[in-house]
Amino acid sequence: MKKIENKLKSIKVKLFMSLCIVVISMMILLIVLNNFVLAQFYQYNKVADLKVVFNQISEYYLENNQVEMDEELDKISINNNFDILIRSNDNVSIYTSNKDFYSTIVGIYSGVGMQEKNQNVIIEQTDRYTINKFKDNKTNIQYIMLRATLSNDYKIYIRMPITSIEESVEISNKFLYTIGIFIIIIGGVIVSIVSERFSKPIVELNNIAKKMSNLDFSHKYRGSGTKDEIDTLGKSINTMSDKLQATIEQLRNTNVELERDIEEKSKIDEMRKSFISDVSHELKTPIALIEGYSEGLIENVNSSEESRQFYAEVILDEATKMDVLVKKLLELMKLEYGTMKFNNKNFNLVELENEILRKSQVMLEKENIILEHDLKGEIEVFADAFYIEQVLTNYITNAIKYACEIDGKKKIEIKNELIKEKNKVRVKIFNTYTEFSEHDKIRIWNRFYKVDESRNRDKGGHGIGLSIIKAIMNNYGNEYGVENVIGGVEFYFDIDLAD
Repeated sequence: MKKIENKLKSIKVKLFMSLCIVVISMMILLIVLNNFVLAQFYQYNKVADLKVVFNQISEYYLENNQVEMDEELDKISINNNFDILIRSNDNVSIYTSNKDFYSTIVGIYSGVGMQEKNQNVIIEQTDRYTINKFKDNKTNIQYIMLRATLSNDYKIYIRMPITSIEESVEISNKFLYTIGIFIIIIGGVIVSIVSERFSKPIVELNNIAKKMSNLDFSHKYRGSGTKDEIDTLGKSINTMSDKLQATIEQLRNTNVELERDIEEKSKIDEMRKSFISDVSHELKTPIALIEGYSEGLIENVNSSEESRQFYAEVILDEATKMDVLVKKLLELMKLEYGTMKFNNKNFNLVELENEILRKSQVMLEKENIILEHDLKGEIEVFADAFYIEQVLTNYITNAIKYACEIDGKKKIEIKNELIKEKNKVRVKIFNTYTEFSEHDKIRIWNRFYKVDESRNRDKGGHGIGLSIIKAIMNNYGNEYGVENVIGGVEFYFDIDLAD
């Protein structure tokens, strides 16, 4: 039902119905005019013909003799199908085109042969002539007759037969009905074609407008080439569509930039809050130590030179730790919030690993740690060598700090494993250690998380080394982690191989 209602509301149907109503209305108007106007129009024309003939005859009588007049009257009578009678003052027929005409005239004016009084009707009457309409009941023929007096006082009678107007109207109506049916059928087809032609571009424009309202500017109006108002409207809609699309695209780009700026400001604000929170949390202990030892020096708690030297060394050591901590926190913040720029290029990973191990040799010997590796050859990777060095250094430093004796020895092992299907190399750093719990394996990557609080200060750690590794790997989108293995733990991270 709704579909039918929508169909009836369409401009195509409305145009079709409107045109059909116009055609049918014109047919009805023709029938009405035929019924009520045709008879009057028909009679008016016949009366006009009688007047013309009467004026001609009047002029002929003034200019010609009777012989010439008889010839001319014969022509007029035959050409116009008129009956003409001219009588003298003593009722002698001067001219007649029909022998029975006189008896008809006598009957009309005496009332003989007429069944109804209104059968003799005066149509027009002047000083010169009188025009009547009557019906001869003998022949059942209707006539219009003009009766007048010529300039020589002769009486003239001009009669012309007229078809029954009612019969003519009836026949005409039947003809109009028949023609009307054909016109309606043919007109319906033509109207359907015309309405389709006119409504098609309007429907197309409507569909384009609907899509534009849904911000779909992919459809354009295809001009018919007629250069009419609809074609001009279609071109205007195309222009409006292009301008709207460009404006909305510009607004989207502006909105994206605005969102990016807001997000950037939000990140900076979050980084600032986080930095302040972390610094205020981590600097409590060194500030307290510096404050305490400073007060001791001021109050001269211990007067010996050696004690004052110790106090000063503690203050300097804690200040240095604070400086390192702040710098690392700043770097971590930049890494975590994506403000750090990487200078990626190809370099030899094995060469970098060997250089870091060479620098760590003193620490390894001091902790009596056995180092095992087979770092030979060349592995070309694509990354920022500075940050990869940080990752390796933090892993190796942590391994040295937290290596435990297992079976009477401490050991660290480094190896590279190629992952060809991912075009990456995985660096693995093993150290002897008691295994991590599942909880610790997740939490150790959070800044300031310390598995062994009692050893952390002695080892000089801040608990942000692994957080820096996590941030660097997240920037590269590479995997990292730790696994419990036989005899210890194994940390790992991936690097992209050079193309």
